[in-house]
Amino acid sequence: MNRDDTPAIIIEPQGPHRASIIWLHGLGADGHDFAPITTELQLPDALGVRFILPHAPHRPVTINGGYVMRAWYDIAHTDIGRTPDLGGIEASRQAVAELIDREVAAGIPPEHIILAGFSQGGVIAIETVTHHQDKLGGAIALSCYLARNVDLPAATRPIPVFLAHGTEDTIVPHGLGLAARDALEKQGYAVEWHAYQMPHSVCQQEIMDIRRWLLAQLGEH
Repeated sequence: MNRDDTPAIIIEPQGPHRASIIWLHGLGADGHDFAPITTELQLPDALGVRFILPHAPHRPVTINGGYVMRAWYDIAHTDIGRTPDLGGIEASRQAVAELIDREVAAGIPPEHIILAGFSQGGVIAIETVTHHQDKLGGAIALSCYLARNVDLPAATRPIPVFLAHGTEDTIVPHGLGLAARDALEKQGYAVEWHAYQMPHSVCQQEIMDIRRWLLAQLGEH
């Protein structure tokens, strides 16, 4: 996965590698942004989780006057649910699929691979888990939205999705998170929804809830 020739941050487990979490940052950040969460989650060493935190490519972002920054896709309007950059989204989805393929080649079954992301990263996490050829272990999608409702595939088996949003979010309105929840549930995904009284950010209670969800998904591995 070529992200401007910057390799992803990889945090290896203390023991045998049994599962993988690919965590995607938001607009203008990089893989270092969520590196601290790998310790904040306090996952047991026995789960054998490898964290992969890739960097989005540098690209001009229309909504920011064409300023070049790390972004998984372009955003053209303040109404972020309008006319999404499907080409950029698909390119990033394919790049994440390459990371998944590497984990599978390393011996990790697809159902032991979880995608996670914040804002733009959450969009790509949902896009990937709903369109990937194999059933993945699930997705953690924080403060994000669905890029396209029309082409959302139905889940052949209930894929777990942890979906969370801030009620005071002025960047990605809370209503877009609710719409994503409703659309995913309608298509058969096993959504666990959380709303927190916060802006476009992550809070401590959210981290605790993610930890509990991850333990439920990975506990038998």
